[in-house]
Amino acid sequence: MTSQMQREGITGLELRSTVTSDRRLILSLEPVRLRPPAAHEVVVAVQAAPLNPSDLGLLLGPADLATIAVEGPAERPRLTAAIPEHAMASLSARIDQPMSVGNEGAGTVVAAGSAVGHLLGRKVAMFGGAMYAQFRKLPAADCVVLPDGASAADGASMFVNPLTALAMVETMRDEGHRALVHTAAASNLGQMLNRLCLAEGVPLVNIVRSDLQAERLRSAGAGHVVDSSSADFAQRLEDAIASTGATIAFDAVGGGGLVDAILHAMERSLSRPAGAFSRYGSTTLKQVYLYGSLDPGPTILNRTYGMAWRIGGFLLTPFLDRIGPAGVARLRDRVAAELKTTFASNYTATISLREMLDPRHLSAFARRATGEKYLVDPSLP
Repeated sequence: MTSQMQREGITGLELRSTVTSDRRLILSLEPVRLRPPAAHEVVVAVQAAPLNPSDLGLLLGPADLATIAVEGPAERPRLTAAIPEHAMASLSARIDQPMSVGNEGAGTVVAAGSAVGHLLGRKVAMFGGAMYAQFRKLPAADCVVLPDGASAADGASMFVNPLTALAMVETMRDEGHRALVHTAAASNLGQMLNRLCLAEGVPLVNIVRSDLQAERLRSAGAGHVVDSSSADFAQRLEDAIASTGATIAFDAVGGGGLVDAILHAMERSLSRPAGAFSRYGSTTLKQVYLYGSLDPGPTILNRTYGMAWRIGGFLLTPFLDRIGPAGVARLRDRVAAELKTTFASNYTATISLREMLDPRHLSAFARRATGEKYLVDPSLP
């Protein structure tokens, strides 16, 4: 960046998502002028930002994608879609407010404040929102310098999935469990968690939805992989849980009967040893955390697994708040050290900001298909 840009700031395009009072979702690319960075701030030219499931709620909301209409010129498209009337109540806090999107990303520092000038020209990973943009200004403390030889694409997914995998293992240990169950396990996060558990010696039960996904994990060394589409799923899940002793699960699906199946399998495995009958079931706590909504429907429970069970939500941010800055720094340092191994990410395709507003890509995002992960490069035309 020239010294003039350093003094006067820079203008770039940013993706905005707006829910309007007349029940429409509007996606648009808007010019944003960034003022010069303060002493401890940097401006980063964004070169890679993943599209995570956690981004989709803000990006698309409950819009009916079958109603998409494209407006505006090809270089600056604008998309609209209808929102069902029943969904508007849950969106009241964001009506008519353009929202920036994108939890994390990576790129090159093109301007730096007086206290962080050493970062100028360095490749960094970032966390803090508004990453679907050509430029992002943020505190230098929210950036991590990438290791030598790492590209922006290598560092783009350095935060959400890696820190979530580490948080799952730490939560398991903190709560006194010895093994865990994970659903949608062939995802990028699932593959990271499998590598992490293998390295840490943590028994892991991976639940997937197809033979192809199961084979992918087995070829990566996974010891227990169960296909929920198989006719003997319930028995295989019970056997895997009995073998590992897993009493905690992290579920990315949310809706349907998968949580119920996991709790039943845990209870049956705990009841295998001979002992006195108890009408209240096992006294060992069975915990399931819901951290995703691949199925947005109701979570269906047939509560016949005793009384020692709990279901709750799991989010990364409260976990990071709990462990504090020193704990977060410890986890971030590990991710940086294992960026191309344990915490490597794979992408289906790399697209531009403009291509994000292509209805075909939006439909692909909305499928939330396991193994399909897009990378956005705002520097592309």
